[in-house]
Amino acid sequence: MKKAWLLAAVAAFALNGAVEAKTLKWGASREIASLDPYSYGETFTLAVLNHVYEGLVRYTGDLKIEPALAESWETVTPTTWRFKLRKNVKFHNGNPFTADDVIASLARVTHDTSPLKGNLPAYKSSKKIDDYTVELEVNGPYPLLLNDLTNIFIFDKEWMEANNSLLPTDSGKGVKGYATDNANGTGPFKIESRRVDAKTVFARNPDWWDKPQHNIDVIEFTPITSSSTRVAALLSGEIDYTNVAPLQDLPRLSASPEVKVLQTNELRSVFFAFNLTDKLVESDVKDKNPLKDIKVREALYRAIDIDAVQKRAMRGLSRNTGALVAPAIPGYEPSQDERLPFDLAGAKKLLTEAGYPNGFSFLMNCQSDSLVNEEEFCQAVAAMWSRAGFKPNLSLAPRSQQTPKRVKGEFDVISFGWANEPMIDAYSILVQVLRSKSGTGGVFNWGNWGDPRIDALVDKAGVELDTPKRIALMQEALKIAKAEQLFIPLHQQPMAWAMRSTVASTVQASDNKPRLWLTMMK
Repeated sequence: MKKAWLLAAVAAFALNGAVEAKTLKWGASREIASLDPYSYGETFTLAVLNHVYEGLVRYTGDLKIEPALAESWETVTPTTWRFKLRKNVKFHNGNPFTADDVIASLARVTHDTSPLKGNLPAYKSSKKIDDYTVELEVNGPYPLLLNDLTNIFIFDKEWMEANNSLLPTDSGKGVKGYATDNANGTGPFKIESRRVDAKTVFARNPDWWDKPQHNIDVIEFTPITSSSTRVAALLSGEIDYTNVAPLQDLPRLSASPEVKVLQTNELRSVFFAFNLTDKLVESDVKDKNPLKDIKVREALYRAIDIDAVQKRAMRGLSRNTGALVAPAIPGYEPSQDERLPFDLAGAKKLLTEAGYPNGFSFLMNCQSDSLVNEEEFCQAVAAMWSRAGFKPNLSLAPRSQQTPKRVKGEFDVISFGWANEPMIDAYSILVQVLRSKSGTGGVFNWGNWGDPRIDALVDKAGVELDTPKRIALMQEALKIAKAEQLFIPLHQQPMAWAMRSTVASTVQASDNKPRLWLTMMK
């Protein structure tokens, strides 16, 4: 008996040594919008919540689509997809995962009030075949359904019913519910505790269906909005990892023997978008909207010294562009990258020709905690516009304050970033941003910048299965947007992660989404 006890103790010691508790302390630059992944179509929030919730399919570390809650799929007809669901999967509360959960989740995410409905633009309906088979019907032949589904996380129907959460919340409009502060997914981590703007603790899910490729037991997610404080915390060991290493501090971080920096350009393109309604929100021009004049938009474009923005605001790490999509995105073509040259005199001339020799005032909405160095590049561009004769009133505030204003159209010019996720295809920005508002289209068209020609091309591209033809349609739509100067492209955003030597390995993909279930601690 004593020998058996000793052997059991040795085995337990060996097991515990092999899975010694590991805590990863994550210092983020900001808080997530909500614990409800449907509350706002924003990449960072969805990336964080993907540790808790999962979709039918997912991206691998090298951005290939693989099965997740669905084991397999097939197209039954050109507009019908059949998914075989994974068995023996449990939600964090112990409820089994079945087809009912998929149907309820799809109904919730595509509801008219869902901020994420634009992520499933072709969705028409779904039905349960049996407990582990569902069929999805799309509104026409559609090649990007699997890409879309990587961002559509599955809820527990029973949990939603018990907590009056069958309808989506909306963080942009201040609509909250039980799912805003509570979570119940199937993913590799559970929410253990949460204090908004302070700390959210994720605990390892021991019942996860997949074979773990991580050894993390606890993730402590702490928003640290101050760049200097975040850097100090990393250098001192208060945090192990940040997915937003400040560009100005990369040399200092790289010089530390205890810190490793991962830096590249991400898929996200950054640009300015306009209020193209009949009147400006805040201007000394009251009877019309000067921004509807292409000469005014071109003057704003030519007044920007993009090389100076890159050198000073972006520390030389951004990639200047004239395109709305990155080169890796299907739909991009090199000619899109050609920018209008910086021409201050030309900008002033165009402004005078448009009838505003003394310029005009307008409200410029930028966020202090969203895009990389957004505060710096917005301040730089505002100064350049002032030199050209414009009178921008720069409003800088956290995204929690600025997003509701954007959603309501309470702006004249906004900074905007789009990574074309989860599609990783130009159709994403075309259908969600450039298209006029209609159904699931134009969800992020906050400034009425639609164009009937673009709408027609987007609609055709959405049902075109021939890839070269589909890409040509998207390129033509982007060409129109460029010719009309509907937006002012700036750059492809740099991304920099930093981690201490306590992190043995992680996966950094160009979508800039942390996947800590693929991370190993020492």
